[in-house]
Amino acid sequence: MRFEQLDALRRQPAWRLLRADHAPLVLSFLGQVFVDENVRAISAAELESRLDDELYALNERLGEGTFPKSPAAYLNDWAAPESGWLRKYYPPDSDEVHYDATPAVEKALAWVKSIQDRSFIGTESRLNTAFELLRQMAFGTENDPQVRLAELQRRRDAIDVEIEAVRRGRFEVLEPAAQRDRYQQFVATARELLADFREVEANFRQLDRDLRAQIATWSGAKGQLLDELLGNRNSIADSDQGRSFQAFYDFLLSHDRQVEFAELLAKVQVLDAVDADPRMRRIHHDWLAAGSRTQATVRLLSEQLRRFLDDQEWLENRRVMVILRSIESNALRVKDIRDPQLEVEIDATAPEVVLPMERPLYRPVDKAPLVSTGIVEAAEDVDADLLFEQVFVDPARLVEGVCGALRGRGQIGLTELLERNPLEQGLAELVTYLSLADPGFAVVFDEHTRERVQWRDADGNSRQAEIPRVTFTRSDSTEETTMIAPTEDLR
Repeated sequence: MRFEQLDALRRQPAWRLLRADHAPLVLSFLGQVFVDENVRAISAAELESRLDDELYALNERLGEGTFPKSPAAYLNDWAAPESGWLRKYYPPDSDEVHYDATPAVEKALAWVKSIQDRSFIGTESRLNTAFELLRQMAFGTENDPQVRLAELQRRRDAIDVEIEAVRRGRFEVLEPAAQRDRYQQFVATARELLADFREVEANFRQLDRDLRAQIATWSGAKGQLLDELLGNRNSIADSDQGRSFQAFYDFLLSHDRQVEFAELLAKVQVLDAVDADPRMRRIHHDWLAAGSRTQATVRLLSEQLRRFLDDQEWLENRRVMVILRSIESNALRVKDIRDPQLEVEIDATAPEVVLPMERPLYRPVDKAPLVSTGIVEAAEDVDADLLFEQVFVDPARLVEGVCGALRGRGQIGLTELLERNPLEQGLAELVTYLSLADPGFAVVFDEHTRERVQWRDADGNSRQAEIPRVTFTRSDSTEETTMIAPTEDLR
């Protein structure tokens, strides 16, 4: 595997579970409840009670405070999106929260069990299984009848030879090692099948979410959507995974197969050479229960998808009816008018086409280099008084004027104040008024109301500026209030 693939898998829930601080607690508790006991749905109250007993026993054995959180807090952490080890949901017709393990728990447990040391490792049965699978695929895809007949004839001859040997009393019995080998492979396959049901169910739910997203964002015709999603059968049941699961489920529901499987399992479980797993006694019932739950999930998702499509159709029909009602009401309104003035508004007489290549390309700004070498002191005499002949507005004088105007009244507008004390230094003095700050008054700006201020410059020309309404209000607070007017509002 490549580095990118492993890096992506590292963010999967199963890998995050193995890296978790309390991974032994999560794997042991969830594995016991959802895997060993094959629980597919359990109420939050029951699961919290069982986790409470487990935490109490662990804290007693490992020391108080080893697991300080409450059972509900642990379950919420395990069901959070960043963990993804439990699925928290409300079953149909129930208002109580239920939990179910996600496939990540099964995958993590399978990996942990695979690294344990095994006292016996069988290879013969797996080789026979691989050989039989190859034979089924090779001859199952054969189109030539003669080749199929030759293979069937060969198998019949081999069976006839074996029958004749048994009649003569010459037959071999499986050795204890071979029995243990095959039983070990049977247990592993049975457990993997049971784990696959949970992953199949999760994949069906993901397929349902993808279908809903496709329906919600569909902008084409309704017939095309139905043809793409459903066709002659439901998309969920008609998918590759759905067909494979249905074939397995039909095989499992066969009465003859169930009876044969139960009889064979009962004989194998009492063999002396194998260490029988007690859970395998009812494994076919666990398969049937898990398969029934997965089948019920598929049926529920199909019904929800059909209801979702019906809701979309109802909304479309309602919109069409609203448009028709509007057309009818407008027709009734103008039917008695002898010369109705029918007008239609359009955005433009022709579409506006904007080509991407019409946009100018980016041109970097030329930066002029600054050369500071070769600078020498000037020999000319320059009058330095020009540096001091700048406009200076004394804010203390303006503050004194505002405070004097506020004696005996609560507030005064800037325009009224300038009527009493006209501007002497033009725009600079006006900007200073807007930036005054004094503990004795506050400056309030009303951006929604505009006022004009006029004055004459040094040459006698009339000037004016449009500013927000400015009001000076007397303040009894000793705190300093600073109000700075946005000079970009001046026009």
